[in-house]
Amino acid sequence: MLRAALAAGRPLLARPGPRGPLARHGVGASAGAPAGGWVLKTPKGTRDQSPARAALRDRLLAAVVACFKRHGAAAIDTPVLELRETLLGKYGEEGKLIYELQDQGGELLALRYDLTVPFARYLAMNKITNMKRYHVAKVYRRDNPATSRGRYREFYQCDFDIAGQFDPMIPDAECLKIVHEVLSDLQLGDFLIKVNDRRILNGVFAICGIPESKFLPTCSTVDKLDKMPWEEVRTEMIGERGLLPEAADRIGEYVRLHGGLDLVERLLQDPKLSQNKLAKEGLGDLKLLFEYLALFGIAGEISFDLSLARGLDYYTGVIFEAVLLQPENDHVEEPMGVGSVAGGGRYDGLVGMFDPKGRKVPCVGVSIGIERIFSILEQRVKASKEKIRPTETQVLVATPQKNLLAARLKLISELWGAGVKAEMLYKKDPKLLKQLQYCEDTGIPLVAIVGEQELKDGVVKLRDVATRQEVDVPREKLVEEIRRRLEP
Repeated sequence: MLRAALAAGRPLLARPGPRGPLARHGVGASAGAPAGGWVLKTPKGTRDQSPARAALRDRLLAAVVACFKRHGAAAIDTPVLELRETLLGKYGEEGKLIYELQDQGGELLALRYDLTVPFARYLAMNKITNMKRYHVAKVYRRDNPATSRGRYREFYQCDFDIAGQFDPMIPDAECLKIVHEVLSDLQLGDFLIKVNDRRILNGVFAICGIPESKFLPTCSTVDKLDKMPWEEVRTEMIGERGLLPEAADRIGEYVRLHGGLDLVERLLQDPKLSQNKLAKEGLGDLKLLFEYLALFGIAGEISFDLSLARGLDYYTGVIFEAVLLQPENDHVEEPMGVGSVAGGGRYDGLVGMFDPKGRKVPCVGVSIGIERIFSILEQRVKASKEKIRPTETQVLVATPQKNLLAARLKLISELWGAGVKAEMLYKKDPKLLKQLQYCEDTGIPLVAIVGEQELKDGVVKLRDVATRQEVDVPREKLVEEIRRRLEP
């Protein structure tokens, strides 16, 4: 379970240590302001990760990856740079947010916008027709950042995808199951997973009299219904997309519907929509999907929502998005608006765009919005005033008397060789009180004390920092005793 993965690295109290390494190297206030008057800061929409913040993020990433591995996915990695032509034309209106780079060595490049298009390129390049993969990496978007909502220009994505020709809706159901597992086990509060199908939306547009050339831009406008009221969406459809008012009103009758399997069955009987081939296919697949979700025991948290559109052009079938309903945040009056925390869908035509012969590889996948989830966890830690332990050190090797540096170095080398995470202070003769205080400050749970008497007796005094209880352990059994005490 993800909960167990997080518990394995349960935060311990830690007090921040003294700062000021820049001053030691002649950087900072004493060195004067930066030349040229520029401001010393990270670029807009990016941030540094402190040790405590990085430790919390790494535990979160490890928990999500544990779920991906449990479902049989293999890891891949792709370059942060892609040929510009690889990315352009794949994202619709969102393509304007791609970071394009100047000509570098005869190639026009861009920073990857997501992990899906590089995955499709990878499949086509290597002629792979069947794969279940996960990928955790940074992506880049020239967007207006909203850091309080976990929206950055540089951020992590955690993707899980299934590529290959399989029976309908089985891989799609597993992707939704993964979203449910991640959000349930991270205990982020109540959530809802919305599902829809691009074929149903295209069928709605068709029966409402929208020309096919306007399907994608209309879809992008419908996608704003989770952020804007219907009247504003309707105004954009008419004013910017050029739809007739009566056509927009007919679309509104459909895209404001939401429900479950009952709504799917009702729309299958709709006299107009049921006559549209694409919509009928999409509704039939959604009915099958809900049957599988019921077998997984998660149909109650899934909503068929016709307003869900997902703005990216490459989606071809089932689409889904997870939103938090009441994020757990008891310490502030206003709930945090973090928006969507996961999303994905089926993109059966994307690989074929890179294949010289246009050969298609059906794909479905999900992306976990790790930065937005991380923002929630950060707020929770801040509200509880909990300090995050930035290291995983298990034992500090200490000495109580002078002239025992050699004894510390030998013992810590033995512990490192046995795979124990160990530290020592970088002084020849540190005072024992200072060594014990370091453990209190940093959350190190055990101290291995080796003094003159312990050396004579062939033992190590093992101290529990929390209880302050000490016991002599035969040196040859020290590693075994440390592992026993630190078992979860």
